[in-house]
Amino acid sequence: MNARFAPACLLAAAFSLAGGGPAVAAEHQVVVEKYAFAPMELRIKRGDTVTWVNNEKRVSHSVLLLGRNEESERFFPGEKWSRAFPEAGRFEYRCGPHPEMLGVVIVEE
Repeated sequence: MNARFAPACLLAAAFSLAGGGPAVAAEHQVVVEKYAFAPMELRIKRGDTVTWVNNEKRVSHSVLLLGRNEESERFFPGEKWSRAFPEAGRFEYRCGPHPEMLGVVIVEE
């Protein structure tokens, strides 16, 4: 290692170990079963990822983010779909083919 970069590397390592480094993104799961999202409301941190898992026996679903013109492909029993949430906010969604299925992801700082 180049000697002039060693202090910077040690400082960065100490900063990270002290809890001052960037937060590690977490992964969360929403189960799709019995024509419902569980949990219906999910609170996460900015940068986290949510994965929707279809546990139905015969029905496909999608995740349609309301007001954002974004919809997943349909995912069938045993399949899943994931999305990262890089910005804070309230993300209401429903199932594309089943509009009675509602959920919300609340992304906090």
